[in-house]
Amino acid sequence: MEIGATKNSLVQEKLEKDLFHVVYKVPSGDGPYVRAKHAQLVYKDPESAVVWFWTAINSGDRVCSALKDMAVVLKQLDRSEQAIEAIKSFRGFCPKNAQESLENVLIDLYKKCGKYDEQIVLIKRKLKSIYLGEAFNGKPTKSGRSHGKKIQVSIKQETSRLLGNLGWAYMKKPNYMAAEVVYRKAQMIDPDTNKALNLGYCLIKQARYEEAYLFLQDVLQCKLSGSDDFKSRNRAEELLLELESKHPSLPTLSNSPQLNFEDDFVEALERMMMNEWATTRSRRLPIFEEISQF
Repeated sequence: MEIGATKNSLVQEKLEKDLFHVVYKVPSGDGPYVRAKHAQLVYKDPESAVVWFWTAINSGDRVCSALKDMAVVLKQLDRSEQAIEAIKSFRGFCPKNAQESLENVLIDLYKKCGKYDEQIVLIKRKLKSIYLGEAFNGKPTKSGRSHGKKIQVSIKQETSRLLGNLGWAYMKKPNYMAAEVVYRKAQMIDPDTNKALNLGYCLIKQARYEEAYLFLQDVLQCKLSGSDDFKSRNRAEELLLELESKHPSLPTLSNSPQLNFEDDFVEALERMMMNEWATTRSRRLPIFEEISQF
């Protein structure tokens, strides 16, 4: 009876440990990286988590994961500058297939710190890698997470996301003409409400009111993905009020200044979507050529 009870107790203990790891999403083991994850996710102690992440990095324990997770915690602690320096200093110890996720973290950190020039450079580099067929380790999709669920992200979605981030960085500089160009390209690939609203904002800032009005109407008439979102509709209504206050009588569309940025970029996007390598063209993406003047 005692042997049977002991076995049952061990089985129950193992089940409890397994359930613990599932609930808190922490890895098993007792190394510094595991201790860091416990501090971060179980005990909710970010300062201790950072100490253990540094220990993991310096001891070679899951360096890439520790570096990325530590950067996230440092950002939460409003220490994004330190996170940036950590990634720059230690990313060389991570393999090639880990660089993409580290760059995504860096882009987010640059945005948090207001380092928009650095953010723009990095986003352009990632767009160029997509154009040359080097993104996702040569695969058409990659695994990702959205709201805690595992998803597959396509090249098309990633391109649109990066262009949206690039447009946002130009808006914050502020350079509304460059942001407009980028947002238009993003909408060509994968249109959605958020980019339409930002594009409308850029047009308002350039006093191109009728064009802005058309984009905002698309949101309010639920013509785009995400148009039914309460926050998006509220923002569209706020922008329309701003539009009316700036220019109650809208100008005709024919009087609005137009930008001619289309032909080369569309050709580049078509090549990119077919995942062709640029062998006879310049290795520089046409979008970089178009916005380099800004």
